[in-house]
Amino acid sequence: MSIGKVLVADDDKNICELLRLYLEKDGYSVVIANDGEEAVTRFALDTPDIVLLDVMMPKLDGWQVCRELRKRSDCPIIMITAKGETFDKVLGLELGADDYVVKPFDTKEIVARIKAVLRRTGKSSEENDPKEVSYDKLVVNMTKYELKVDGRIVDTPPKELELLFHLSSNPNRVYTRDQLLDEVWGFEYYGDSRTVDVHIKRLREKLEGVSDKWTLKTVWGVGYKFEVRD
Repeated sequence: MSIGKVLVADDDKNICELLRLYLEKDGYSVVIANDGEEAVTRFALDTPDIVLLDVMMPKLDGWQVCRELRKRSDCPIIMITAKGETFDKVLGLELGADDYVVKPFDTKEIVARIKAVLRRTGKSSEENDPKEVSYDKLVVNMTKYELKVDGRIVDTPPKELELLFHLSSNPNRVYTRDQLLDEVWGFEYYGDSRTVDVHIKRLREKLEGVSDKWTLKTVWGVGYKFEVRD
């Protein structure tokens, strides 16, 4: 039984077949497209769960395909390219891509990235994954993308919510900034740990003094944890 459908869009047929081999071995069903126009068509016909999208393709390039897919769907997209410039990564993020892999890549890494993105975007077949965590005067709901503090809905940007959900789903576990960047943001170019610090600071402003049973705690020299007290 398939655990999810992957659309692989790349004009290099050898890469497509290699990815098909590894992904099918891991339980995914795979659809192949060898140019940008075919990728858009196959996406409409096959409604995949995730797209692996090469940047340099004939007819439509990966950026154009990404833009087109984003008009009609929030399906997760991982960009694949031989180019590693920051500009490409920023552009991919702005167009709505969920992750970014630079060639040459390890096929095992691609499979791991697919699983991580599907988990992060809530498209994972792991139906038992909790979509809500709740503590004293705090509810984080990722189905509605909603934060409730002391019974009131608090307007919260998606990344802050994802960060809080990630920490509070794993109470008392310490995460380094790099782990949080990798597991919540996914994009490698976010290698600036201040990104995490800024988001934690904003969350603390929303959560300060709400309850004495939990706290967003700094572990000096390491990172952060969602500390739950008995």
